[in-house]
Amino acid sequence: MFLNSFLVVVTNLAAGLLGNASFRRHFHLVLSGLVLFGPALSLWVSHYSIFANKSHYLYRKFLRSGWGWTCIFAGSFVFLLYFSVQRSLALSLRHLSRLVTAGLLWVGFRRALSLLENATGSCYEPLRASLSGQLPQGLGGVGVGVGQPLLLLHEGESKTSCLKSGMLWRGYEVSEDAFLLCLCCLLLAEETAVFGPYLALGGVSGAPLRLLFLFCVFLLGLWVFLLLCLLAHFPQFPTQLLGGALGCLGWRSLYQGWYRLGPSWYCPGRPGVGLLTTAEKGRRNT
Repeated sequence: MFLNSFLVVVTNLAAGLLGNASFRRHFHLVLSGLVLFGPALSLWVSHYSIFANKSHYLYRKFLRSGWGWTCIFAGSFVFLLYFSVQRSLALSLRHLSRLVTAGLLWVGFRRALSLLENATGSCYEPLRASLSGQLPQGLGGVGVGVGQPLLLLHEGESKTSCLKSGMLWRGYEVSEDAFLLCLCCLLLAEETAVFGPYLALGGVSGAPLRLLFLFCVFLLGLWVFLLLCLLAHFPQFPTQLLGGALGCLGWRSLYQGWYRLGPSWYCPGRPGVGLLTTAEKGRRNT
């Protein structure tokens, strides 16, 4: 009984925060400010912190599979919420299609980014000191400064094959991590924001649904924390800024653009469409 009461209190508080109009209106601005000014934290953070190591458990287990974690928890919450209220598999799958669309956006971004990097970048092989000394000055390599090895250009190499061969890749880059974390944060905030108004209307919510909601809230906090760690410990300007900007642009084009057209055969609609009206009708009937 105590655990259930505690669960209800915590979920009500979290749902009230995420469903607050000011939070929904300004969260993307807070995230944008974090991406813009976060690298300045590198001046104060300790370089010996456990989060300064990219092989840390959080980076390996969560960041590299961030989209999978987001789909598992957000998808489970969305499906259970809408199916428990509307009892329609088709409508629940329609709401899940928002995650599918965002996933296609993520895959398309990675593909476009790979093509951009391969088109604008070059692969270089660092020459050993013994070999670089045998080359005539200005021949065969790219000098990078006094005391640094020459770089021998390898044409026709992709970024993946170049890095697998242990060589250096230099070219135009956009941070995939910043893009993914910003997109996942905004997606989770949008999909969970309807839970507060739903509870306020007296919607039915069992322990499984509340637990899934808390998992989504925890994941949202984790993504914000990892984004802050990346910006503070591994600042890469302007690649992270571009990645974050594209992530926010992807969210705006979907949730603030396309989904506002309303539910139809070509649009799943915004989160909460049909849910809040059903909950309000249920409250009136009772």
